[in-house]
Amino acid sequence: MSAEPVTINTEWLSDCSGCHIAIVDLHEKILSVLESVKIQRCPVLTDVKDYPPAKIGLVSGAIRNEHDRHAAIEMRKSCDLIIAWGSCAVFGGPAGAGNVHTREEIADAVYLQNKTTSTSTLPNREISPLEVSVTPIDKVIDVDLYLAGCPPHPTYIFDALVSLLEGKQPKATKESVCAKCKRQMKKSDVAAIKQHTDGMPDPEICFLSQGYICMGSATIDRCLSPCPTNGVPCTGCAGATMQILSEPNRDIRTEIAERMARLTKIPKEEIVKEIEKSSKSHYSYTMASSMISEKPTFLINKWIHEANEDYEAVHG
Repeated sequence: MSAEPVTINTEWLSDCSGCHIAIVDLHEKILSVLESVKIQRCPVLTDVKDYPPAKIGLVSGAIRNEHDRHAAIEMRKSCDLIIAWGSCAVFGGPAGAGNVHTREEIADAVYLQNKTTSTSTLPNREISPLEVSVTPIDKVIDVDLYLAGCPPHPTYIFDALVSLLEGKQPKATKESVCAKCKRQMKKSDVAAIKQHTDGMPDPEICFLSQGYICMGSATIDRCLSPCPTNGVPCTGCAGATMQILSEPNRDIRTEIAERMARLTKIPKEEIVKEIEKSSKSHYSYTMASSMISEKPTFLINKWIHEANEDYEAVHG
């Protein structure tokens, strides 16, 4: 590593702070990193308002409001190298679900029509106004390195930081979450889709083989597969695989449906429809990214409308 400490700035835009907290999960490994860096700005640790010049800038969070845009631009000005840190910065993250609503609809639902919030006023002018839509940070500034994940696993954070400190290009796997999952894919006679609350899945067998929708095979590994390993189907928090992102006509829902249909007796069309019914959940981490939202196959407004119609037909 470099003899001179490498200066680092971090910024926390519209996200949950989990990416910053993930640094602590490096445990004792963080000591070897701290020996070689000087953290000048880190909103989670210190209340620093300015943006001192730095070699590396870690930016977490999406561009949701005007302050996010300003902060991202200031980080780009002050840092030689910018890392989009976490799925919110890389893809827009769960906040991207707001893109299927207007700003007025969101404010009304959160502040005026919310049954658990008693208020008759909206936030005042001192609150930074929302942007028209949520975007990843690369829609506002140039990005040098992308490190997706919610948050990225400490292993990948450590490898990226060490590589950069040594002046090397970080190595990032292109494998899906399935590559780290120990469950076995096998054909079955399952003929109906199961909800996550239905029964107790076999811990040795792939969720898809058992009729549970799992996003692991369509999601890039930035997590080491903790959810499927511990009995929870993957929700796709690290974003889609490179194959899906790079090919216009490949899509998350069809990739999952084709694989699940081959493993079970469930028709592909039925699986596609089930994923579309919960499209806000299944696309929640990536729907703000143009690599997903501009695909000709991405028709989320249509899917939501159809899901609402189906709900009304059943429940009135």
